[in-house]
Amino acid sequence: MANCYLVTGCAGFIGSRVCEMLLADGHEVIGWDELNDAYDPRLKQWRLERLRQHSRFSFSQIDVADQQAVERAFPKQIVAVVNLAARAGVRASVANPQVYYRANCLGTLVLLEMCRRYGVKKFLLASTSSLYGAHNPVPYREDTDTNRPLSPYAASKKAAETLAYTYHYLHGIDVSVVRYFTVYGPAGRPDMSIFRFIRQIAEGEPIVVFGDGTQRRDFTYVDDIARGTIAALRPLGYEIINLGGDRSVELNMVIAEIARLLNKQPTVVHQPPHPADVPATWADVTKARTILGWTPQVPIEEGLRRCVEWYLEHREVMRTIRLGNG
Repeated sequence: MANCYLVTGCAGFIGSRVCEMLLADGHEVIGWDELNDAYDPRLKQWRLERLRQHSRFSFSQIDVADQQAVERAFPKQIVAVVNLAARAGVRASVANPQVYYRANCLGTLVLLEMCRRYGVKKFLLASTSSLYGAHNPVPYREDTDTNRPLSPYAASKKAAETLAYTYHYLHGIDVSVVRYFTVYGPAGRPDMSIFRFIRQIAEGEPIVVFGDGTQRRDFTYVDDIARGTIAALRPLGYEIINLGGDRSVELNMVIAEIARLLNKQPTVVHQPPHPADVPATWADVTKARTILGWTPQVPIEEGLRRCVEWYLEHREVMRTIRLGNG
């Protein structure tokens, strides 16, 4: 049965892919995005133009933390809010924590209140593996302690998760919290390592690695993340679910594989580790497998190949995209 969904952050990396998959399944999608300049807006416009080609997609430029704007525009016909609007990024949140709290905490609260007011029964919140900090053993389980976040970004997502639970408890809203692990893929965020490494190695620019490159990440391909997000729209009560690649790989391995795919020799510049970074991430995805029937399907080697092919196809524009935040 076709439904109508509100997807916030629809021009974002993950949000745009979730929209595409919902549209492909025959649903209607109302997309909201602030279109801020947290990273080069041309990439957001590129994604948005692809979505605008669908007749069942409509777009409004809205900041979810702007309560008056949300109240004016909130659609009454939706079956769920898919809240992917957020400020993301560990290091940038240390430099500018206020914008993270506005988007991630206040924005979540405004949307939850609209769901309560208009009887929207399903709320999905995108969260992050950054909540697990540095004190927990890997792989991370959802019931692991998340009370020691290392960055304002992680702390803001912890606050959003807690708000979502409160609205579930008080008002019966069905909530799925999906914790994402290092998402990558074509048209990915240019402040993330894989986009930067591909661009810099392809163009003969030096790449900066914080630390010695032995830090490990559970890289997760965007299509797998989008599938898991949509699967979590089913009624669950209140559940926190890891979505990860179920494999932790060294950053040095990723750099070497990108260099091999591009047939280029990388120039690596090492800088001291950032205090907000963790040495390793790795998702235990048993819960997602059990209650969603979800499992990651795209291994890192295949995902990197797709990313490199995409970059080379769109190279004339993507070589000029601003890397990093701000």
